Amino acid sequence: MSTTSPRPLVGRREETDRLLALLGSAERGRGGALVLRGEPGIGKSALLDHLERAAPEGFRIIRASGAEFEAELAFAALHQLCVPVLDRIDGLSAPYRDPLLVAFGLAGGAPDPFRTGLAALELLAAAAAERPLLCIVDDAHWMDAASARALTFLARRISAEPIAMVFAARDRDAAHGLDGLPGLAVGGLGDAHARELLAGERTATLDERVRDRLLAEARGNPLALIELPKAGGFALPTPSPVAGRIERSFQTRMAGLPAEARRLLILASADPTGDPGLLWEAARRLGIDMPAASAAAEASGLVRFDTRARFCHPLARSAAYRAAEPEPRRAAHRALAGATDAAAAPDRRAWHRAQATAGPDEEVAAELESSASRAQARGGVAAAAAFLQRAAALSLDPGKRTERTLAAARATLEAGLPDAAADLLAGIDTEVLDDGRRASVDLLRGQVAFVGDPDGAASGPGFILRAAQRLAAGDPERSRACFVAALEMGLVVSRAAGVAERVLDAARSAPPAPEPDLLDALVLLRTEGHRAAVPALRRALAAGGAGWTRVPALATVLAGELWDMDLHAAVLEWLVRTGRETGSPITVRLGLSQEALSAALTGDFGRAMAAIAEEEAIADALGDVPQLYPRVQLAAMRGRRAEALDLFAEAERRGTGQLAARPHLPAAVLHNGLAEYPAALEAARLAAEDGGLYSAGTALPELVEAAVRCGEDAVAASALESLLERTEPSGTGYALGVAAGARALVGGAEDDYREAIGHLSGTPLLPDLARAHLRYGEWLRRAGRRRDAREQLRTAHERLSDIGMEAFALRAANELRATGEAARSRSEHARDRLTMQELHIARQVATGATSKEVAAHLFLSPRTVDAHLRSIFRKLGITSRRRLRDMPGLE
Repeated sequence: MSTTSPRPLVGRREETDRLLALLGSAERGRGGALVLRGEPGIGKSALLDHLERAAPEGFRIIRASGAEFEAELAFAALHQLCVPVLDRIDGLSAPYRDPLLVAFGLAGGAPDPFRTGLAALELLAAAAAERPLLCIVDDAHWMDAASARALTFLARRISAEPIAMVFAARDRDAAHGLDGLPGLAVGGLGDAHARELLAGERTATLDERVRDRLLAEARGNPLALIELPKAGGFALPTPSPVAGRIERSFQTRMAGLPAEARRLLILASADPTGDPGLLWEAARRLGIDMPAASAAAEASGLVRFDTRARFCHPLARSAAYRAAEPEPRRAAHRALAGATDAAAAPDRRAWHRAQATAGPDEEVAAELESSASRAQARGGVAAAAAFLQRAAALSLDPGKRTERTLAAARATLEAGLPDAAADLLAGIDTEVLDDGRRASVDLLRGQVAFVGDPDGAASGPGFILRAAQRLAAGDPERSRACFVAALEMGLVVSRAAGVAERVLDAARSAPPAPEPDLLDALVLLRTEGHRAAVPALRRALAAGGAGWTRVPALATVLAGELWDMDLHAAVLEWLVRTGRETGSPITVRLGLSQEALSAALTGDFGRAMAAIAEEEAIADALGDVPQLYPRVQLAAMRGRRAEALDLFAEAERRGTGQLAARPHLPAAVLHNGLAEYPAALEAARLAAEDGGLYSAGTALPELVEAAVRCGEDAVAASALESLLERTEPSGTGYALGVAAGARALVGGAEDDYREAIGHLSGTPLLPDLARAHLRYGEWLRRAGRRRDAREQLRTAHERLSDIGMEAFALRAANELRATGEAARSRSEHARDRLTMQELHIARQVATGATSKEVAAHLFLSPRTVDAHLRSIFRKLGITSRRRLRDMPGLE
């Protein structure tokens, strides 16, 4: 540690020990993060200052802080943290360098918002390679959303780096994902320590009665104990919230300063960057005598001017800004705007100009609109929303004000703030709008309801259908698109239950299309069933048809409804490719989820696990929860009862998601595999009764099997009839094979068993083919044909074991044993010993990928990848990357 230890903080031994332990761990190459949480004035900033003074001499220390008045400037806090090490950015490879340059407005190009945190990690890791790094972020609750996501992502990935990160945030404002990081609650001082601190502050002579009153009001808040005596003296102040009292204490101290010093404090409080060059130029524009004003301001102890203007506490900055009258505050922003380089920092200049404007100003509004476009291009949707909201407020023309408010609402919704978006929409007077703009408002209200309302499936479609009706006469093409958009939205936000029926019933009155399209086909499916609708659906989804690329989520579901794996593969390829090319997290995550499902259905569990791991990595990079359905489906197909049941429970806890709260189809697969047929029957019945696209149809084969095993012949026959209604018009090998297998179970005809195997042999659906062999073998054994049964059961057991369908494989082994033959035990798959993330890393390294390439793919640091590789080598009993290439079971 430092040769001279800093003076201990009164009553903070536990907190300082925890912080120093974090530093010690980082010094040994094991990084970590900690969030200090507590009310204003509780001592978080004092702990950060103490940590900085106590850091070992070899550490490099960089600081940043959120600013209450800067929360809408995208990547502002991240930029503060990275500026001291930006000289290393040219040494980074393009995949790491470019996202930072774009985020900081130093380069154009396609945005890659979920790689910015990874790029910042690479930059800081490069700096930490020379000496350990301590990153301090004060007032983290005021960070802009883009910085918060990037820094939270970074903080979760420094375990293999010599980096310590410490955030300070208020209790009730610990947003932006910081609550997912390790935390330490900073509480008030005990009575003895509070008296010790108060006694050490010789700012006023207090009689005992006043001292006891101050101790009671401060409730152990250290800053209150220091500041309240300066404000109250011997008087008995009126009780009020501590934060407000402390701010008033700072304001009391400011009131005694010369006028020039007060103007300088207002100016400094309005500039969150603390850049002295900018501050001095702005002061010159205001005619402030800098030597005299800065000397008086520093003498008050409220602020310090050196390499950066720094207030003694965030509440002091807030007090200075809030105490200012409107005109002096606007004058400060006007001077700062004039001093800001329009070419180097156009958004900051626009922001200051907006704060300096009292009334409507179209020139400033247009400038803010340009800033919003730049922010959106860098992935700063929250910043774009703030710029657009202010632009709308400064718009004199009602039409422009409405358009900017709508744009602000869209950006706010995209930023994940549906309630704020709804508030913006509520401020629009729809009575004065034309039908086109009213429809735009309704569409946005529908999207807000879908995303933000737990009952969005009930209210969301109503808004979108109303928009469709408004547009029916004037814009019939857009009106029809609204109906399809409602279906797509329900699927994308995973609240489709009941939406399809309601939308398609309403769509029967939609204005006609020049040629039959996807909406017509969907209405036909709703009204006349599969036999009538399947040809129309095929035409609409064919290349050159209605353009399923506008509704890819719906297209994946319809591919399942048509039992068409080729169409599903085409949609899947487009989703992943487009998502990677455009940097759209929603698109690439949908593609990876579908890739995992496709891989599971074709028996490639290794590829399914790798796709799940990548989707989870992207979700983590975005601070979002991962998709649950692919993991549930895979656990069910593998027959892992405990894992699957835990995931079913998690789906219920979430209450939303592709499973909604009822994972019936995977549950039916799981229980059929485990030979728990009554449970399978109940789950399959519920899935089929839901009537949802894809899930209801694919539940029918499970329902047939479970009903037959339970002796529910009428249920089995009814389910078979419904299944044939869906499969016969499709005509694919998948559909015909599944239908033949279900017919065999119900009718017991050997030709149907053989037909099922024949059709499925021509498809990539290895799990269905293996199950067809299993069912045929079971039937043969019950018919007393043991020799024939052994052949089918042996084939089934080998294939199910190779795939990794453990429950079904055990079923086959038990049946084989009943014929008098013991099943051969299979060797363990390498993937069974690895986590999903480890499997993905192993598969990539086995193809020759470097640690840096894998790191970029999974949003990890190269050191973390190397740590995972060491774990992989240990679990697999190997010692080199080369051995991974020859390792069976990683495919």
